[in-house]
Amino acid sequence: MDIVFKEKKFENECNSQRLLKKQYGEKMAKKIRQRLDDLKAVIVLEEMRSLPGRCHELLHNRAGQLSLDLVHPLRLIFEPANIPIPQKADGGIRPPAKVLFSYLMIA
Repeated sequence: MDIVFKEKKFENECNSQRLLKKQYGEKMAKKIRQRLDDLKAVIVLEEMRSLPGRCHELLHNRAGQLSLDLVHPLRLIFEPANIPIPQKADGGIRPPAKVLFSYLMIA
């Protein structure tokens, strides 16, 4: 899957292990890199559910966004970049859709 970064600064950090370690520390940098590598390796979003990282859809004011666990309590929050976002009838994201990801935040 392709990853599109919303923020140029985070894209630069993710493309440099040295910058990731400097900004987030060694343990967090390793987790961020691992999660991004997992995202790049999958073909469809549904595959993320079987990988470590507890990929799950968020609710309420973050509906349409997904989350991957990093170093507790932080998470990598992202959303599909294709428009319109593929939706299920209940408002969730349709799992088999191929999507690009926009980085949102580490929260």
